[in-house]
Amino acid sequence: MNTKQMTYLIETAKTLNLSRAAENLYISQPSLSYQIKVIEEEIGFLIFERIGKSIRLTPAGEELIVSIQRISKELQFSIEQAQNMGQQYSNSIKIGFPARSTLFYLPKAIALFEEKQPTVQIVPEIQPQNDYVNAFLKKELDMILLPKEEAEKLSSVRIHPLYMSYIYLLCQKTDKLAQKKLIKMQDLAERTLLVNGGSSQTLRQVQQRVIANVPIHYYNSPTHDFTLIQVESGKAICLSPGYLNDHSEQFAWIPFDCPEVFNYVLVTHEDNHTPSIKVLINLLRQLYQSSHLPL
Repeated sequence: MNTKQMTYLIETAKTLNLSRAAENLYISQPSLSYQIKVIEEEIGFLIFERIGKSIRLTPAGEELIVSIQRISKELQFSIEQAQNMGQQYSNSIKIGFPARSTLFYLPKAIALFEEKQPTVQIVPEIQPQNDYVNAFLKKELDMILLPKEEAEKLSSVRIHPLYMSYIYLLCQKTDKLAQKKLIKMQDLAERTLLVNGGSSQTLRQVQQRVIANVPIHYYNSPTHDFTLIQVESGKAICLSPGYLNDHSEQFAWIPFDCPEVFNYVLVTHEDNHTPSIKVLINLLRQLYQSSHLPL
């Protein structure tokens, strides 16, 4: 199966209409039908079921399309990065992390890095942690950001300390709690606290301790973005690690009195001694060490 055939399948699966898919692909319907038949004969199973004039994906076809869509996106990304490399860069450093705010100083580090290493491209890969760890283990990434306890589980790596992040109460700036310099557990009495939302084990531990010791209302939040919307609406407050602060000053972030902290490190492959990686790590460390922003 070639890339053009993959495009044919993705478009047909999207429209579930051969005529419309053919029109969108600028080919004739008979040509599209023929190409689908050729692919099905090649792979040995039906991708689409024909029901009168309609079509629908078979269960095997649904699974295939999901994989093809992922492969197509990865291929397009690879082509674009290769084009960038060919035009300006001779090498690259691919770094994986879970959210933009967790490496808040990366853009500034990139600008400083390019002054020192103009032929090396920094490629950010923002993905769920499990995804970028797996990519790193396959050596598809050169560097990743992890909590120290997770990094220590990996073998054949180098661990580079980067920053410590603390827990904060997140609320509206007009909230009376926003006037405090430090939030204690009892300050949350009779308030509504959002919990979970993809929280780490460390944060869930703090949330559960509050719920167990303070008369408080709480409900589950599916994601951090959902949590932010609820806080902005005034319906609730939340506890959040400082590394999720985008420093937009939209909310009040007040330090929360608890012993838990998040120790984040950069992880590189033990056998990778590329000088440019050391340059990037040193720049990031310098930026975090000299930062006055709350973490």
